Amino acid sequence: GAVLASNHVSYLDFIFCGFAARPSHRLVRFMAKKSTFDHKVSGPLMKSMHHIPVDRSAGAHAMDSAISALREGEVVGVFPEATISQSFELKDFKTGAVRMAAEAGVPVVPMITFGGQRLWTKGHKRDMERGSLISLSVGQPLSFTPGDDPVAATAQLKARMQELYDDVLARYPAPDPGTWWWPARFGGGAPSLAEMQATEESERRAREGGA
Repeated sequence: GAVLASNHVSYLDFIFCGFAARPSHRLVRFMAKKSTFDHKVSGPLMKSMHHIPVDRSAGAHAMDSAISALREGEVVGVFPEATISQSFELKDFKTGAVRMAAEAGVPVVPMITFGGQRLWTKGHKRDMERGSLISLSVGQPLSFTPGDDPVAATAQLKARMQELYDDVLARYPAPDPGTWWWPARFGGGAPSLAEMQATEESERRAREGGA
């Protein structure tokens, strides 16, 4: 078994990240929010591919299901950022990926995907035309134990993924300045990490009735 930990830039990431396991003839079971399984179109697809639903009000059940799958030798895909990053940079990570890997006694394989946002991402219309480059980069496995501090272990995972991300962006053909799907740090028109975080915080307060 192994945990495949990827960044999250588009609604199609689980498809592209699944290619990471193709050389070893493996299939990846991704953890995804329960609403995806309840949808009339995506639901039957997610269930038929045996992905793992995550009900945020009962997250322990999803964690147990993932750990069981890992112990049985399966590859479980996780997006540590939990939601799509509209800055297309790495957001803060949740600790679930390293905790389940440590509990199951399997490695975490870090990877980066970039370019899927050009096809379909949050806040933008779908554009499924051919010609968009999708870049995938897979790093060396990281191992953790139940005795490791999950916060420190997650920071180690994020640092490794940041290295992969920076390498991917250095090699990806840069578009015209201000292009919406290119990160602000590199001269693109996407919101910066700080701008995205401020927007997400405002949206969170609104959902909770605090704004």
